[in-house]
Amino acid sequence: MRIALVIFRSDPSRGGAERYTCDLAAALLARGHSVRVLCSDVGEDGLHVRLTCAAVSRTEQYRRFLDALDGHLAENAYDIVHAMLPVRQCDVYHPHAGLAVDAVERKHLQRTTLAGKILAGAANRLNAKRRWFAKIETQLMSSGHPPVVLSLSDYVKRPIQKYYPLAKVQTLFNAVDLEKFTPGGSNDVRARLGIAAGEVVMLMIAQDFARKGLAATIAALAKLPEPRPWLVVVSRQPAGDFADLARRHGVADRVIFAGATTTPADFYRAADFFVLPTHHDPCSLVVLEALAMGVPVISTVYNGACEIMTDGLHGRVLPDPDDSIALADAMRQLADTKLRAPMQSACLALRPALSFATHVTRLEAIYQSYRPADV
Repeated sequence: MRIALVIFRSDPSRGGAERYTCDLAAALLARGHSVRVLCSDVGEDGLHVRLTCAAVSRTEQYRRFLDALDGHLAENAYDIVHAMLPVRQCDVYHPHAGLAVDAVERKHLQRTTLAGKILAGAANRLNAKRRWFAKIETQLMSSGHPPVVLSLSDYVKRPIQKYYPLAKVQTLFNAVDLEKFTPGGSNDVRARLGIAAGEVVMLMIAQDFARKGLAATIAALAKLPEPRPWLVVVSRQPAGDFADLARRHGVADRVIFAGATTTPADFYRAADFFVLPTHHDPCSLVVLEALAMGVPVISTVYNGACEIMTDGLHGRVLPDPDDSIALADAMRQLADTKLRAPMQSACLALRPALSFATHVTRLEAIYQSYRPADV
């Protein structure tokens, strides 16, 4: 099949949808499909097509990206157009961050105070780019030929059915390249970070510290008795105020902001458990990667990836991302080697269910089912 994958940016170091799109392009190409990644930047693998959208504001960049995409699709034929963001035309719509219309209402819920929720809610509704995303998404789903919507989890499926009750929805759980994310083997991450053998390391890989719960994680770390675990944060996002927060909580000496990485598997191998008390994640890929590496996870009911987990067996699934006391208790449990060891074994048993190869086979079947009738 001739397949176009549409993503605004295609830098895999950004994680999430960007990394997924690059991995998917490589997997589909390996299976004999003709693949192009339509994006605003250009990768190094020869698959990318740059859609020029230079502009001062992010909203105008998005508008120009849509126009450039329409022009490209008018001149180039594809059997399947698979979009990771709202566009004017596609066969498969794959909203990795959740629905755009839902984001307009939900984004402010990340704030912890009533005043903060009110102010953030007002700002959210005035966010021009977010409103444009929602507008284009609504037009797409209301068109005469709406796409099939790929739901990353039941957590995502519920708002899809709420806002678009007539939508054709297929649940396609995120997945992991098991060859790339294999437990065992040696690496020098602990040595590079100055962490002695035998010390407990909890890992967070995240690109949006506010949404992913870094503040609660730091607060919970401060509640633990000495010797505290290390918290290693892998991200391209600068530490900024969160480094100051760690200092105010008196745990700056146990928090390492390690920067971005192109080899996340090395960090999983260096970790004893993974922490992500997120306020919203349709299906966090890093959680699935951690599980596949045999690393128990602490996350929340607001993460679709936790649907594959059993609380207490593969880690902890918490009901409130802002409850630092409950989070500290979960950390205390997973820092205990005797409690953690059976969890590690249970996580490894999940590996077959997390296979990226199975995911791609399922996606190919969806492509075949929803190809335009005239192709």
